[in-house]
Amino acid sequence: MLKLYDYFRSSAAYRARIALNLKGLEYDSIPVHLTRGGGEQFGSDYSAVNPQHLVPALVDGDLTVNQSMAIIEYLDEVYPDPAILPRDAAGRAHVRALAQIVACDIHPVNNLRIRKYIVEELGCSEDQRDTWMRHWITKGFEAYEAFLAAQPNRGRFSYGDTPSMADICLIPQIFNARAAKADLDPFPLIRAVDEACQALPAFQNAHPSKQPDSE
Repeated sequence: MLKLYDYFRSSAAYRARIALNLKGLEYDSIPVHLTRGGGEQFGSDYSAVNPQHLVPALVDGDLTVNQSMAIIEYLDEVYPDPAILPRDAAGRAHVRALAQIVACDIHPVNNLRIRKYIVEELGCSEDQRDTWMRHWITKGFEAYEAFLAAQPNRGRFSYGDTPSMADICLIPQIFNARAAKADLDPFPLIRAVDEACQALPAFQNAHPSKQPDSE
């Protein structure tokens, strides 16, 4: 049985849950609360799993894989059907580029430890923190929307008519955008992809509200 060290509110862990669900893989969810008691990720037990003190972490037998993007690609290589990356090199590059708009450009500057640092160390107000978040979400979504608009054979999802790694990254970021009260009206193509994804049980069951540690 696969094990996923998880936190219901983590968008990176949300990605891993979607990928596991799309693959139809059963897994044990092991909650790691990122704020309770100063953060369970800093305890000795989890430090042995991931010295970076981040979630998710996937355990498959004797192997532990950290970082959500590595987990997604590992799952696609070891459990190849259904595929979440295109089989052609050009398609894979395009999907990875879309995914990395979220995973490399939006998420890192808006994750929990950055938000805490902005308020606790730099002295920003919560309103200033939220303005920061909305700015980077909007900039990233502007790029993502432009890439979608430029696709000559656009399908229901970010790339074609089957969900891919791009959608796995996009949907948790849309959840974060709504939580931050970002304006999604300028992004009709992104909203259409979200609607297509939310119709699938793999995405529905990965939602933070459906997790055993949800608060």
